[in-house]
Amino acid sequence: MNPIRYAKRTCTDQEHINAFLAAARVGHLGLTDGLEPYVVPLNFCWLNGSVYFHGAEAGRKTDIMQKNNRVCFTVCEEYGTIADPVPALTDTAYMSVILFGSIERVEDPEEMRDALQAMLDKYVPSYYDRPLPVSHVVKYRSSMGSAAAVFRIRPDRLTAKANPLSEAKRFSPGRTHKMDV
Repeated sequence: MNPIRYAKRTCTDQEHINAFLAAARVGHLGLTDGLEPYVVPLNFCWLNGSVYFHGAEAGRKTDIMQKNNRVCFTVCEEYGTIADPVPALTDTAYMSVILFGSIERVEDPEEMRDALQAMLDKYVPSYYDRPLPVSHVVKYRSSMGSAAAVFRIRPDRLTAKANPLSEAKRFSPGRTHKMDV
């Protein structure tokens, strides 16, 4: 694995990484379709050290994953622009995680339910007044007749970078370099 070039931005705090992945709203799944890259933005959840997402049981993404189960998954959040009177020191505040691993379809109905419940809890917290029953997951069919497919990425490599935002240096419209001198 290549080391992070800008090493001072490396984040190794696993609690911080876990909290970031638990809260981030969109991840990008990178697949290889022969020689062509294919990247798909997804809703996801971070559960028990793995990334979970759901989708149709058939389609391009599923076909590619069946041919090559090695994937890359990236998540990045931008927190604002860091202003500085020295143009070369103007920067972006962010956190990003890149993980590499193997993807597999989850077959166990209880694990599927747990992942889907974690996604509901993340994206619509407290919306439902009772947990998702396993029977709903097993019987569900989309409007196109497809069963819900749940996928798990087990990372074997993970890197994270962060550049925190100092509120005192956050750029806002109307701010000029003269205010910072």
